[in-house]
Amino acid sequence: MRKPKINRMVLAMCLGSFFMLIIYFHSHLKPAQDSGQTRGGRKSVRSPLQALYTTDPTELSPIQLMHQSRRDLLEDVCHSYSHKRRVLIPEDLKHLIVDDQHGLLYCYVPKVACTNWKRVLMVLTGDSQKDPLQIPANEAHVPGTLRTLSEYSTSEINQRLRTYLKFVFVREPFERLVSAYRNKFTRSYNTAFHKRYGTKIIQRHRADASPEALERGDDVSFSEFVRYLVDPGTQREEPFNEHWERVHSLCHPCLIHYNILGKYETLQQDSSYVLKLASVDDKVMFPSSAKSTRTTADMVASYFKDISSAYQKKLYNLYKMDFLLFNYSMPAYLKFT
Repeated sequence: MRKPKINRMVLAMCLGSFFMLIIYFHSHLKPAQDSGQTRGGRKSVRSPLQALYTTDPTELSPIQLMHQSRRDLLEDVCHSYSHKRRVLIPEDLKHLIVDDQHGLLYCYVPKVACTNWKRVLMVLTGDSQKDPLQIPANEAHVPGTLRTLSEYSTSEINQRLRTYLKFVFVREPFERLVSAYRNKFTRSYNTAFHKRYGTKIIQRHRADASPEALERGDDVSFSEFVRYLVDPGTQREEPFNEHWERVHSLCHPCLIHYNILGKYETLQQDSSYVLKLASVDDKVMFPSSAKSTRTTADMVASYFKDISSAYQKKLYNLYKMDFLLFNYSMPAYLKFT
C-alpha cells in the first residue's frame, strides 16, 4: 500500500529538481533577441536587454566597453572559482526586484544605494510621485511594496531571467562593511539592531561586560563586530544579516547572468545608463548621492588600524570572493600582506 505513495513522492522531487534546473540553464543563456516582447500586457519595440546587445560590437561606446569588461571578468572569476554548480532555489531570488512594465530585474544590495534604487523602481512601477526623493526611505523598504522574483511561478521566473535586463550594484567590500557597522551600531536610532545583534555580540565577544551593555547592546566596537563576523559559530547559528552578507551570497552572480554590473564608485553614470537602456531617462532621474556622508577608503583604514593582522586575514578571506568577482584590489592598509 505504501509503494505508490513513495513513488509519487520520488516523482514530485524529480520534477521539482527538473524545474529548478531549467531556471539554472535559463539564467546562463544568451539574451533573447525576439522583438515585440510582451511586458505588462503591452508590446515593446525594443526591450532594455535588446537595447544593450543590439549595438555593433565594433562601435561600442566607452561605457559599453566598461560594462562588457566587467561582465567578462566576472565570468572568468566564476569559471575559475565555482567548481561546484548548483541549481537556483526560490530563496536565492528574494533580493531580485521585478519591474514587469519595463523588463528589469534588480538585485538589491544594502549599503549600495539600494534605497534610492527602490525609490526609482517605485516610481517606475506605478507610484504617483515623480521625484524618487519624495518617497520616505522607510517606505522604500516596506515588504511587499515591490515584487521579488521569488513570488513568481517557475515558468514566469524562467521567462524573466531569459528576457529581462538583470542588473546589480556593488561596492568595495570593506567600505560597504564599515558603512553597515557605522549605520547599524553607532546610530542611536537603530535600537532594533542593538537589541537583535548588539547584545549578542557583546555577550560573546566582550569580557566582563556591564549589565547595561548586555541589556542595551548599543556600544559594540568595530573589533567586536569583526570577531562576531569571523566566528564560525555565527553562520552556523543563522545566516548573516543582509547588511553585511556577501554580495555573491545575496545575488548569486555565478548562477545568474547579470547584464549590468554597476559600481558604487560610478553610481551616477551606471544608474543613468540603466535608465537609458529602459528608455525612462526622460521620466525619472537617479537621485544624486550625498557625498558628505560617504564612507571613504581613509575612513575605512582608520577602523582597521586596531584590528590584529590575524583577524584582518580572517575577515579578508570571508569577503574574498566579493573582492575577486567585482575586481576590487586587496586594501593597502591590511597588515597581513
